[in-house]
Amino acid sequence: MDDYNDSLIFNDTESYKPYSQRPETYIVPILFAFIFIIGVVGNGTLVAVFVRHKAMRNVPNTYILSLALADLLVIITCVPFTSIVYTLESWPWGDTVCRLSEAAKDVSIGVSVFTLTALSADRYFAIVDPLRKLHATGGSKRATRLTVATAIGIWLLAGAIATPAYIGSYLREFVVNPTKKFLVCYPYPVEWGESYARTMVLMKFLIYYSLPLAVIALFYVLMARHLVLSTQNVPGEMQGTQRQMRARRKVALTVLAFVVVFAACFLPTHVFMMWFYYCPTAQEDFNAWWSALRIVGFCFSFLNSCVNPIALYCTSGIFRKHFNRYLFCRTPSAHGTRGSLSLSTSRRLHSSRKTNISMVPRTTSVGRESSIRLLNNGSSKL
Repeated sequence: MDDYNDSLIFNDTESYKPYSQRPETYIVPILFAFIFIIGVVGNGTLVAVFVRHKAMRNVPNTYILSLALADLLVIITCVPFTSIVYTLESWPWGDTVCRLSEAAKDVSIGVSVFTLTALSADRYFAIVDPLRKLHATGGSKRATRLTVATAIGIWLLAGAIATPAYIGSYLREFVVNPTKKFLVCYPYPVEWGESYARTMVLMKFLIYYSLPLAVIALFYVLMARHLVLSTQNVPGEMQGTQRQMRARRKVALTVLAFVVVFAACFLPTHVFMMWFYYCPTAQEDFNAWWSALRIVGFCFSFLNSCVNPIALYCTSGIFRKHFNRYLFCRTPSAHGTRGSLSLSTSRRLHSSRKTNISMVPRTTSVGRESSIRLLNNGSSKL
């Protein structure tokens, strides 16, 4: 699984340090235990909220559900097995688990970054011209079906891109000394040549990281420009319109938080992989700093799978209420419920003339198209 871990270590048998003498041998499994528990509970709760509450099933929340499922995939299929990469010197799970773990990891990363791109595009059109977006999709029901089809297409695309990881992964043998050999789950067959490994590392950096983030950045620059210009063009807005504008900014910033978390979590591993495979003197220059970056990148790439529910809990009042209800048996106050229903009714009566993007139940076509229910608390406040 850690495709660059032991290839660095085993090339210098004199400096080889047994796993029992390394701090990461004890730190990484503890961290992975927290990732597994928080990830299963957080993403599982998110899926339960979507399944059990019909009002939560709107366009952007479908993308949020897809993110949660991708996170659960990597947490269930990868985390339990890869937690021992820095604990055991030899891969114990066999060839099949090696292939499945590598493929599942790539599928999860692909679904996450492609879904974030789609979600950013959805937010852009919802903010800039929600009525045109609704007209183009042919109504709220058709928009939801289109979103589901897009989410399924993202999973199929991610699966296709992950196919080489499943086909190429195998158990590679490394020799420490004549009496000690290790097996490592390795995604780049030696017989396919070094150029294959270098090409795959570059393609993963482009497809799973730099290109999607560039597209997302473009959407957010355009969104920011639109929000600034709309504020300047209409300085004397009514109070209700001003609340809508504030809600738009809050929703956009919340989605941006997901993107920033993803970028931060996967930056260390991409930096290390690009350096290791493209720097001619990488193995000679490898030192404690690069070793720390390698371990941090390995852990952060899995940490990303449990962070999104935490971000939602911190930024979304509606999700926080559901989370408290399922985990801490806390029920929402009657006042908060009545306020939410009253707001829904008001928006339903005026949906034909509003372009509001705040989170509301699925009662209006415009309101639903431009909402992220999980990212808001049923009102104009995020």
